[in-house]
Amino acid sequence: MYGWIWRRLPFGLPGKLAGSVLIATALVALLWYVVFPWAEPLLPFDDVQVTQQDGGPGGGPDGGTAPGNGDDHGGDDHDLPYDTDQNNAPPPSTPNR
Repeated sequence: MYGWIWRRLPFGLPGKLAGSVLIATALVALLWYVVFPWAEPLLPFDDVQVTQQDGGPGGGPDGGTAPGNGDDHGGDDHDLPYDTDQNNAPPPSTPNR
């Protein structure tokens, strides 16, 4: 397909380069101003809702993020096989120069 378009563009190499840039710009503008605005309401990116186990959004009874003093992770709902409080990974090695 691209070869067919390249062969159909007029005015030698300068015209082919200018025509290619013009076609690419028109395609980007079509996507940016027509296709993406049309498709945005159909995509689920804005339908985010975070809830706690009590069913209320936002966490604790006062609408905060989590009950407690900030160090409380809301219980052990998930058993992770690693420590989330500190980094136990070895330091990155430096290459020999």
